[in-house]
Amino acid sequence: MSQPTIVMYATSSCPYCVAARSLLQSKGVRWTEVSVDLQSGKRAEMMQRSGRHTVPQIFIGDCHVGGFDDLSLLDRQGELDRLLEG
Repeated sequence: MSQPTIVMYATSSCPYCVAARSLLQSKGVRWTEVSVDLQSGKRAEMMQRSGRHTVPQIFIGDCHVGGFDDLSLLDRQGELDRLLEG
C-alpha cells in the first residue's frame, strides 16, 4: 500500500511549521512542501484550498488536516497513522 500524497503549505521561519515538519519526520513519511513566502501566488492557492490564512496548512490525500495543532491532535488520538496509511 502506498502512502497518500502529503502537501504542507509553510514558511521557512514559522515555529508551527518547524513542529509539523518534525512530527511528519518522526512518522517516516515524505511530503511536498509549498513555500508560501518564497513562491508567488502560493499563499492565495493555500487560502483557496484551505479557507485559512495561517501556516502551516497540511493536506493528506484529499483530507485537509489543518495546521500543526490539528495534526498533533490527530496524532494523539491515533488517527494520524490511519490517515498516513491511505
